[in-house]
Amino acid sequence: MDKIRYAIIGFGGIAENRVAKEGYGCDKTRFNGLEKAVLTGATDMNPARKEAAEALGLKWYDSMEAILADADIDAVYIATNNASHAALACAALEAGKHVIVEKPAATSVADAQKMVDLAAAKGLSLSVDHMMVNNAWNIKAQEVMAAGTLGTVNDSCFHMEFAYGYDPAEAATWRCSKIEEMGGPIGDVASHCFYVAEFVFGKKIAKIAAVYYPKVMPIVAEDGAYIKFFFEDGTQGSVRASFSEFRGGLGGTLTNLGFELYGDKAVLRSFGSMFQLSGHEGEPCRMRLELDDLGKVQEIAPAPIQNIYQTLIEHHAESIQNKTPINAEDAVHNLKLCAAAHESAQNGGKIISL
Repeated sequence: MDKIRYAIIGFGGIAENRVAKEGYGCDKTRFNGLEKAVLTGATDMNPARKEAAEALGLKWYDSMEAILADADIDAVYIATNNASHAALACAALEAGKHVIVEKPAATSVADAQKMVDLAAAKGLSLSVDHMMVNNAWNIKAQEVMAAGTLGTVNDSCFHMEFAYGYDPAEAATWRCSKIEEMGGPIGDVASHCFYVAEFVFGKKIAKIAAVYYPKVMPIVAEDGAYIKFFFEDGTQGSVRASFSEFRGGLGGTLTNLGFELYGDKAVLRSFGSMFQLSGHEGEPCRMRLELDDLGKVQEIAPAPIQNIYQTLIEHHAESIQNKTPINAEDAVHNLKLCAAAHESAQNGGKIISL
């Protein structure tokens, strides 16, 4: 079966280094090509990005419209700024292109739902880059949970805390200054924690309660938030997301991006699995998963390592080949969780039901 032909809309640093070089295997020194997908083209509002795209053997398009008009392009990967995701995705879907879009799907629940409804009406596959569910250590954690190794699990904590925004240049970025574009720790990183928690436990979050961290940073967005979540069955956990924590430096920061699952027989701790890394040689952090049976600690081997971006793309391409379109309702749900966290924090930590 022919490979699904993709083009990237928005060729910034993450699109080049994570999506193109890793996800589509354009860095031939490190990765093989994909079985079901191939990246053939790219565009960006900044024409200076043309050289980087062509260095990877990609055809450069002068505009998004040129990509959408090209019958040789089956699908697009949208990696532009958050505020443009919904409009570009809808334009691509209207043009008959399948779509992968970077997280968040949109900057409002209504716009995300519009994307989902349009994809369904057109019979097209729509995916959002919730890539951390493809991390081998997170997959192994799901397996350990399902096996009952931890006993009765009545608590958990998923956390992404680091220092970002103390520098004036960082403070001026959308991540720190534009809450309406999903900036701030809740929109930017608590969103990852929500979908990974649901993946590991195999159930959906139904209620949220949150408070903001003390304001110590010169940024427009919240410095951070402590969030309690409640699954559909009433069991609970928490999320800690912030831009205000130094964590000693890069090493401490990366290894601290993880979670703990607390059972009455054992505790499972993840180090470094809540990030953009896959576990390949040469990455700046060695991920690990530790099982503490309250007597001794042993490191748990991960599931087979796979590139988290390649897995996302191959799954999307397979859905196109098999004519079984992916529905991105999970991305709508994720946006609802982020909105609920802000609503709760702005109302004294009130529990918000979805």
